[in-house]
Amino acid sequence: MTRGGRAAQLRQAAGFAATLYGGRVRGLVDVHVRRNEFARLSAVGAGDPYPIYDRIRATGPFVSTPTGHLATANHAVCKQVLRDRRFGVEPEGAPRPAPALDRSVLTRNPPDHTRLRRLIAPALSARRLAEFTGMIERTVDRLLDDVPADGPFDVMPALAGPLPVAVISELLGVSPAAGAALASYGETLGGAAAGFRSLRQARDVMVAASRMVHVFEEVIEQRRADPGDDLISALLAVEGEGDSELRAVELVPLCRMLLIAGFETTVNLLGNTVNALLDHPDQWAAVVADPALAGAAVQESLRFDAPVQRTGRVSFDDTEIAGQPIRRGQWVNVLIGGANRDPEVFRRPDDFDIARPDVFDHLAFSSGIHRCVGRPIAELEGTVALQALAQRMPRLRRAGPARMRAVPLVRGPSSLPVRA
Repeated sequence: MTRGGRAAQLRQAAGFAATLYGGRVRGLVDVHVRRNEFARLSAVGAGDPYPIYDRIRATGPFVSTPTGHLATANHAVCKQVLRDRRFGVEPEGAPRPAPALDRSVLTRNPPDHTRLRRLIAPALSARRLAEFTGMIERTVDRLLDDVPADGPFDVMPALAGPLPVAVISELLGVSPAAGAALASYGETLGGAAAGFRSLRQARDVMVAASRMVHVFEEVIEQRRADPGDDLISALLAVEGEGDSELRAVELVPLCRMLLIAGFETTVNLLGNTVNALLDHPDQWAAVVADPALAGAAVQESLRFDAPVQRTGRVSFDDTEIAGQPIRRGQWVNVLIGGANRDPEVFRRPDDFDIARPDVFDHLAFSSGIHRCVGRPIAELEGTVALQALAQRMPRLRRAGPARMRAVPLVRGPSSLPVRA
């Protein structure tokens, strides 16, 4: 590299560092000087966000963010914004992100969103889910066979992490080794969903993104030569430039989105469910007595401690919701974790109760046209895993304190030590 090239790199790094650490300083001011509740929520880290949601909800339908946008923890308002076609997941006319960081369906408005979602829907149909049930059951049994019968183990690396990796690998048609590597890269990318925390993290994300693209490109070329009964092969079969086809440039971002979304949601759903049940021994005893209640426990966990705590929508026009003017281009932060504990919708919202009749109003998988397409398979994985734990380890208890992840958008344990 020439001296001029190194100088340009140094200037770029210096500018990035100034932006990164300047933003952190502004965040501290917003929390401790301006006492902005949304800023406090973003800075909560591994702490408990739910008292902050309560204060935000008590303020009114909306609160302002430090950057002049809006946030809401009101269930009715959240649901309205998520379902309203006047809002989207990106501003109209926004440029496409760099291919290495493109999040596909998650950042597409109709008609692209509609087209891409329709292409992947058959892979997650009821018929395909029935086919996956046996594979999920066998995977859970194999993973539980490997944990000590009478010693401590950590639920996260022993069960919650490898299960969705196995499922998404089977779905996409990648080898177990490639699936494990992709999941590792996906975890790195998912950890930066709310922004970079350091220069090192930014570097790690760029490396992970590049390596993930390389692995997917290799798998895609293998499937071009030798198609199989998997999602990548199915997507290659509809590749083209027509109005209902998949563009070649969209294939890797779509696979990456499926991997990251499928992994992040399910691993935290499993961790949060076991964590909540261990905090409520009477609820765990009910599941042990009747493993058919596992599905109800999964739904209550999704409401009580949602794996994805918030999402965002941008207004296409000047409009108004719940008396709040919203200007064109203004973002609304939809605080799913807070909406799921709105006392106007859920009785005793801070109680974990697997028998509650109002649980299905939760927004853990969003709502409207962007409702998570992978919801059925995530719920299936959680239900099968919990049934197996109840049947095989009825005396499951803690072997140490849980450690929560310090990522504001995603909530779940990084470590959950237990004893069977």
